[in-house]
Amino acid sequence: MTTSKSEKIAKVPGEAGKTAIQVVERMMNLLDALATHEESSSLKNLAEETDLHPSTAHRILNDLVACRLVERGDGGTYRLGLKLLELGNLVEARLSVRQGDEIVYIDRAYSERSGMQVVRAIGGRAPLHLTSVGKLFLASDDPGQVRAYVTRTGLAGHTRNSIAELGKLDSELNQVRKLGHARDNEELELGVSCVAAEIFDDSGKLVAGLSLSSPTDRIQADWLKLLQDTALQISKGMDYKPKVNDPNP
Repeated sequence: MTTSKSEKIAKVPGEAGKTAIQVVERMMNLLDALATHEESSSLKNLAEETDLHPSTAHRILNDLVACRLVERGDGGTYRLGLKLLELGNLVEARLSVRQGDEIVYIDRAYSERSGMQVVRAIGGRAPLHLTSVGKLFLASDDPGQVRAYVTRTGLAGHTRNSIAELGKLDSELNQVRKLGHARDNEELELGVSCVAAEIFDDSGKLVAGLSLSSPTDRIQADWLKLLQDTALQISKGMDYKPKVNDPNP
């Protein structure tokens, strides 16, 4: 799998000068560094290429190994893992955050073998109610905030599947809260479906979403579990502690 050098992820202020998605940025930078090497790379080289302290790089790499995004090679080296192939097969993976009434795409990975590419540039934006990640954020709002969003945006749609009524949006958000994930059924773009899982920080706050997009007729049910597992590993990397009654502890 090859990827272009990732854009720096916008930092969100947190306690003690930390950033809510700093660990996500470091994970993506390590994956990008690994993608530039045809063979395995040493911890020392990866730490130098990403400007990370070796102990920090080692801890994050161990987390990535645990969720199969990275594999250990001979002599304490590392290489990209097969799970990236599973996630990248006919799929585009996106990391998104909320800014106001829109979702902003801050990183992505995609398969060059796919016959169809879902083009969403880093920095691109889309209305909350038309995207799977956007629905995650709307589902975390209280009813008053959701109605204020509807008033501001008018629930403008892009396709015949776009949600255009408050009642339908409320029903959709109730399902998101119940299931712990969200879907976009060709609501932003005809022919393309998307599923998203939540990413939480150490306080349990929703700070980002990880989504997979695919041509609707090629999407597979088992991708959801892979997506949720990966999103949970990212959350745990930010010291998130799942609750016993979480949909995906």
